[in-house]
Amino acid sequence: MKKLITQIMLVTAVLFSFATSAATPTQNADGVVEIYLDQHGGYFSAKDTLASLKPGKYQFIITNKAGKLVGFQLQNFTTHEALDMFPIEPGKTLRSDVVEVTAEGVRFRCPINPTPWYDMDVIKAG
Repeated sequence: MKKLITQIMLVTAVLFSFATSAATPTQNADGVVEIYLDQHGGYFSAKDTLASLKPGKYQFIITNKAGKLVGFQLQNFTTHEALDMFPIEPGKTLRSDVVEVTAEGVRFRCPINPTPWYDMDVIKAG
């Protein structure tokens, strides 16, 4: 009986780990990596994991789930060069410009609500 319970728990744990692991963003037909973000009151959540990203073309798709006007600001992480910035009405989803992300990385935040910068400074070539 103990062995059966242990096996059931192991299978459940394995299945649960597959269900909860986040995927990495994929490229669309144009070769652009799409990053889906939800903006809540004071923070962002990502649909996919943002680890192990590589230099290339990216587009950020942001859904406003804050229930009030928010914004999206995107910068080069190293130089702080502005890459895109726009407001997002409640319940709306907007896409950033397609941007070229280098190994310098990018960072984003909401310039309207007090959110911290989200640094993507671990983009590695190759």
